[in-house]
Amino acid sequence: MHADSDRGTIMRRNPLRERLEAGQPTVGTHILSAWPTLVELIGHSGRYDYVEFTAEYAPFTLHDLDNLGRAFELMNMSGMIKIEQTQYTHQAMRAIGAGFQSVLFADIRTVEDAKTAVDAVRAETTMARGVRGRGRLGVGMRRDVGTVREGGTPAYVDALNDVVIAIMVEKQSCVEDLDAILSVPGIDMVQFGASDYSMSIGRTAQYAHPDVVAAETKTIETALRKGLHPRVELRDPAQAGRYLEMGVKHFCIGWDVRILADWWDSKGAEMRNLLDAPAKPVKRKDAPGAAPRKPTRKGNARAPGRGNYA
Repeated sequence: MHADSDRGTIMRRNPLRERLEAGQPTVGTHILSAWPTLVELIGHSGRYDYVEFTAEYAPFTLHDLDNLGRAFELMNMSGMIKIEQTQYTHQAMRAIGAGFQSVLFADIRTVEDAKTAVDAVRAETTMARGVRGRGRLGVGMRRDVGTVREGGTPAYVDALNDVVIAIMVEKQSCVEDLDAILSVPGIDMVQFGASDYSMSIGRTAQYAHPDVVAAETKTIETALRKGLHPRVELRDPAQAGRYLEMGVKHFCIGWDVRILADWWDSKGAEMRNLLDAPAKPVKRKDAPGAAPRKPTRKGNARAPGRGNYA
């Protein structure tokens, strides 16, 4: 935790909020591992604005959230946490307290669900009007406020109001009532979930089905019309073209587990094929007494000094 000279407090600035308000594009990536070193590796690339910890699918402890929060601060990045429907208030509170600055709420079905999500992030106070003061969060002694230094201060309320709220549009009822749900004040980002949506309409895993594609298009167009920020998840940036043409500027690319699985599948197969191939005898044509030839580097050979592990 470090001082913010603009606010004169130890409360952190929220880089993701700043980029949204400036109309700038954002790039994030997903991790299911709670190992903070992954956040550092991502941060060192200099290519990402935030990391989404996809907690909905991952095992973790409250100590893990604190350590991830420290890594976000070290890398000057925002952290987003994705939480499932039964944990909105508790996990949002603990994640924000650990240093996360954005929350992605899964399984939104109704207007009331969306209101509950927003309330789980904002302070309960008369200091701020409307949705910015009608929340459920009170004073806490957690990392985000320096434990005992900024709890209950105006800077704390401001920081809660800066938390970026994202929702998943992934249920049939949500798409059917989308206009009303996206009219709930406080929502910032909107993410369509093709997997859950296709399941909810009885078209499981049929991501290219016209009904699924139409629902995704409706989600993006409605979000843009309401001045919200549609976000798209991609396995590979090569898939971005259609969404860029629609006006999408926010992408979350790759999952740590998918990256590992793809590498293990492809490279394991390569290694196995090399081992299973018939051995070829090595023929040397060096003249008698000639000095041994030095190996040459070709193709994707690693740079000197990095070793086979790097």
